[in-house]
Amino acid sequence: MDRRSFTRALLGAAGLGLAQARAQTAPDTWQAEFAARRDQQSWQMGFEGLQADAAAMPLQMRGRIPPALYGAFYRNGAARHALGGERYHHWFDGDGMLQQYRLGPDGVVHQGRFVRTEKFLADSAAGRPVRAAFGTNPPHAEPVRSADAINVANTSVVAHGGELLALWEGGSATRVDAQTLQTRGLKTWTPEYTGMPFSAHPRIGRDGSLWNFGVSSGAGLLSIYHVSKDGREVRTASLPVPDIAMVHDFAVTERHLVFLLPPLVFDVGRMRGGQTFLASHVWRPELGMRVLVLAKDALDAPRWFQLPTGFVFHIGNAWEDLRRGVIQLDYIRAPDAWWATQGLQDLMRGEYRNADRTAMALVTLDLRSGQARQELLLHVAEFPRIDPRFVGQRTRQVLVAERVAAGPRPGYDAVTRVDLQTGRADRYRYGTEVMVEEHVFVPRASAPEGHGWVLGTALDLRQRAMLLSVFDAQHLADGPIAQGVLPRVMPMGLHGIFVPA
Repeated sequence: MDRRSFTRALLGAAGLGLAQARAQTAPDTWQAEFAARRDQQSWQMGFEGLQADAAAMPLQMRGRIPPALYGAFYRNGAARHALGGERYHHWFDGDGMLQQYRLGPDGVVHQGRFVRTEKFLADSAAGRPVRAAFGTNPPHAEPVRSADAINVANTSVVAHGGELLALWEGGSATRVDAQTLQTRGLKTWTPEYTGMPFSAHPRIGRDGSLWNFGVSSGAGLLSIYHVSKDGREVRTASLPVPDIAMVHDFAVTERHLVFLLPPLVFDVGRMRGGQTFLASHVWRPELGMRVLVLAKDALDAPRWFQLPTGFVFHIGNAWEDLRRGVIQLDYIRAPDAWWATQGLQDLMRGEYRNADRTAMALVTLDLRSGQARQELLLHVAEFPRIDPRFVGQRTRQVLVAERVAAGPRPGYDAVTRVDLQTGRADRYRYGTEVMVEEHVFVPRASAPEGHGWVLGTALDLRQRAMLLSVFDAQHLADGPIAQGVLPRVMPMGLHGIFVPA
């Protein structure tokens, strides 16, 4: 079978599971439940959602933006959580909105625009959800013809090869105008891989080339992409993976790709029986956390390692110690998938149950012995980010959103830089009435690792406003050197990037 025929067969197998999704038949009460709790729980404003684009609006600034930060800070996340009185059942279901904070000598201007995916346009025309989502089969769901028919472009964003791309791991990347945020259509890397999953966590290495992957759950296949710095040359490969899992992120080193496979395994029979894509995954703790390592020059020769059972969304970084023959990596570990499968559903009906069970994990993979070791650091955290100049290189600093104060609301209240060698933390606490989103490193040119600035957003529940904060990356505890207030609430989002002017 040639590659084109193989890919078509793959897509057919993947779609076979999707096409059988069954619309729910019982009356839906999620919107009413969410509304009934709204006045008692201020955190719900972060998950209310929007129905229209956010027009350009200046921020009220304190302090001055460093000239090195003149440019654009883009963020992506689910933003339309309900339509026509019907509310989605999972945080990851909502239509994506790309936000832009334009930083310059005169201050900061914000705008947000929904990504006009096929799904967004179909639902908008119908006035209600008519396409299935990650965790919701709407009452009026149409048959799913392809992954891109339900693509919400709501997870992350990357700038590469002169293009800005909104990302969703189940289907194609979506091209977006970097200035206006207008949607420009789907990105096709090669004709054979048209419509194939392209994950929301690509990695750009020291040479400027981009590595990424995609999981075709119905076909049990993992696809690999390697895109040149200018975006013109694309290398692809696909390999079968037994007991294919929900894989959201991966890591690259100088010579290898590393995947953590939690035992949340796709069951095509459940999908064919009418379950949502999320509910078609089964927790199988006996599998443990499998680690798949692929050599960049031998993608068809997988190596497997084993870690204790756990769940993972995000990896910080990985790098190789060639002298010792080991790969070091850090990731955010949860003991199980409860938060992904249940906790993030509960939020959509206005319920929150404490889930402070994550920890930072440090892993050593011994390429000579085939053994793996894991150490846990006690930080309740998520959204790890590193100095982007050091992807796949030796690092000791990772930036996270951290939950320091327990309380009756979801999310994080601090931004923290953790030294992975000493375990020490440099932390700024926003306060218990602020919900912190992902922050990113913006390095100072020619400076050592972690020197530069930290840039990020947070929702201030008391002010009903968004905060855009700039920190000296080596002195987070001193507080922001500049901060802007956006006097409107934006939905809690996921990932972002800074693109210099």
